[in-house]
Parts: sequence; structure tokens; C-alpha cells
Amino acid sequence: MKNNITIKEIAKMADTSVSTVSRVLNNSPSVSKEKRERIKKVIANNNFQPNMLARGMVSNKTQTLAVVVSDINNPYFTDLISQIEVISRKNNYTLLLINTMTASKNAPEVNVQLEIEAFKNISERHVDGVLLLGGEIDRDLVDKTYLNSLNELNEQIPIVIIGQKVKGCKALFVERDQFLSAELITQHLLALGHKRIAFIGGEPGIKVTTQRLTAFKKIMNIYSQIDDKLIILNDYYSQSGYDGMNHLFDSIEVLPDAVVAINDRVAWGIFRSLQDHNLKSPDDIAVGSCDSFPNGEFMVPRITTVNQHNESLGKIALHYLFQLMNHDVLENTEETHFPELIIRESCGAKKTE
Repeated sequence: MKNNITIKEIAKMADTSVSTVSRVLNNSPSVSKEKRERIKKVIANNNFQPNMLARGMVSNKTQTLAVVVSDINNPYFTDLISQIEVISRKNNYTLLLINTMTASKNAPEVNVQLEIEAFKNISERHVDGVLLLGGEIDRDLVDKTYLNSLNELNEQIPIVIIGQKVKGCKALFVERDQFLSAELITQHLLALGHKRIAFIGGEPGIKVTTQRLTAFKKIMNIYSQIDDKLIILNDYYSQSGYDGMNHLFDSIEVLPDAVVAINDRVAWGIFRSLQDHNLKSPDDIAVGSCDSFPNGEFMVPRITTVNQHNESLGKIALHYLFQLMNHDVLENTEETHFPELIIRESCGAKKTE
């Protein structure tokens, strides 16, 4: 029994055309019962397993979506991709995951080239749509060569980007309110009576860092004072929180009353640093996060954070992507996405969950 039979061979054995075989594979109703049964019999007898490109010969669809992510190890991306996977599967789409790992601190030009190569790879795979999560598109100053490559891909395949809008980019964006997330947590810590507040985490030159830090400074300038020595920009990981808090212990005489972490993972590192210095949160220093990651409620202490509702982000992004793929008239693309403050133990205002 032949396992690697082609569509062309099936057509010959069933005494029909290749396009008719493709219509049967795509469940098209425009095939007579007699021909359909004849083709199905040949397929069954030869154990034929159609690939996605074969299915797309008539519909020009492969039922595949490409998801480009800059660091799959980041819990934000992991959680978001999980939501996208569930929704895609319900709509009979398979995900092609491309993890560029460009969120690390390699030379920017190397990162740019890696992402451009990813776009070329996607173009060759004939996917139906693309979701872009992070990478060069998140920089304050986006590389022009990268932007040109992204726009070229968007002319071939619909692209939806979960991130902040970039001037000159023709793809559709689904934005998070980065300003509000930082405002919420900073206002909450101030309302609890903390005045000397540090900001730890985030990489300079990245929109999420720039916008959250801008919001932090805005609120602090209204209700308190900013000490630039308390602002540590390094990265988005637990090591970043640990190193940042250790730097404060080593470099200043008066510690902060509270710390705003750029995300939950950075907060985890801050907790470890406090523990190593025989201090606790919130007893000695309150901690709040701008961005909730999974399982923050199981940390010690439970993290006061801001829920960005990634399940909604994935749903919104796919909704628009499916519309673009089907050439539908886009509905309102200015849908508001509100972050939500989650009050837990680490800020000192414990709330029963």
C-alpha cells in the first residue's frame, strides 16, 4: 500500500482532474456524488494523508496561522499564546510558532536580521495570517529595513500586531494601555501612604518600559517626589528584579517605602533580594507590579498586580485577523482594553481572594 501518493496520482487513478480532488479534500459541495465516492475510495485504499498546502489548492488557504514571538520563555507571551492556541483550534486553525529569541540583549542589528528572516520564512510557508508579539516592533525607534520587510509581508498576508502602534506600519495593532497599568499600581501604593517609591525593571528604548515609566513619573510628580536613584532599568526577568533591588541596597542609604516592578517576574526577584537582606514584603517594603503573570497568587507574598486580561487580547487580535483573512469590512478597531488592579498581600492591603 502506497503512503506517499500525490494528488496528481489520485486524480489519475480516479479518472478525474487535480482540481476536483482538491475540492473533495476541501469538502467543497461542487463535486458530484459519483466522483466524490470514487476519489474517496482511492484516498482510503492508498492511506493518503493530505497536507495543508494540498487542501489549499482550491481555497488558497492552509488553515495555518503564524505566531512570531520574541521570547517564548516570557510568561506574558506563554500565557497569550496559550489563549491564541485555544481560539485557533476552535476555528480549525493550526499555529506555526516562530520564536526569534530577539528579546535578549544581543546586538540590535542581529535581532533585526533574525526577524526579517522570520518574515521570509513565513512568506514561503503560505500561511493564512500572522500574529506578531514583541521584538523589534516594540522599540521606541523601529529599524527602517525591518519596517519595510514587515509592510511587504503585510501586503501578501494579513498581519495583526499585539503592541503599541508604530508610525509607518501598515499592519493592524491591538494595543494594551501601558500608561494606565503603571498609573493604577503607583496610585495604589501612594494611597496606602508610601511616598518614597522605586521603579525596577524594563529595558530602555522599549515602548512598554518608556510608557510605564512615563506614567509612574507623572503620578509621582503629582502626589510625591521622584528620586532618580530609585529608578533601575535593566530587563524583564526575575534576575532583573533581584539585581535591581540589590543595587539599591548597595548604593543608597535610605531605602524606598515601596517598589513598582515592571511585571510579576521582576517582583519575584525583588522578593528574593529582600529575603536575602532579612527584610520582608510588605512589612518592610511594599511591592506592586504593572503586569500580572500566571500563578502570582501562589507566591509568598501574593503579588499585588495589574491584570492585562491576555485572554481578551488574544480573542480581539484573532477576531480582527479572521476578518482580514476573509476580506470582511473591519469593525471598530479602537476597542478599549482596560487593565484591572488586583490587590493582594505584597502591597500591605491584603484582600481575601
